[in-house]
Amino acid sequence: MHKEIQTLCARTAFYRRERRSVSRARAFARAALIAWDLRHLMDDVLLCVSELATNALLHGVPPGRGYRLCLSLDEDGLLRVELHDSGGGEPRVPAPVSGDGGAEGESGRGLLLVSALADAWGVGERVPGKIVWCEFRAYGKGYGRP
Repeated sequence: MHKEIQTLCARTAFYRRERRSVSRARAFARAALIAWDLRHLMDDVLLCVSELATNALLHGVPPGRGYRLCLSLDEDGLLRVELHDSGGGEPRVPAPVSGDGGAEGESGRGLLLVSALADAWGVGERVPGKIVWCEFRAYGKGYGRP
């Protein structure tokens, strides 16, 4: 039997293709987490929002377009972060780089961070573009809330 999941809280914001949108997306997510009493997830969620928004700006948002950030919290304590863009491509975690241990590039690790911090992440279809999402277990099953 399929259980219908009820969303307790949801917030959505649209951002234009500009650098300052990343800090605005973080501020938007921070306000939602505070309102939903999820401060214990703040650092991990904000870093993931920052990485997903930066990736959207670099790879997923054509000139003149923007991206949408959606946050939702369901009744079972699952926080979902979605970033909707209109660009092509399929985001992937980069393969580990083997080498002599020298200097590594400063880019290309965003999804590696998301995959390490979030409980789950993935890519969904959208026309045009895609939805890159990640999820965090906010409470329930041993997380201190009923």
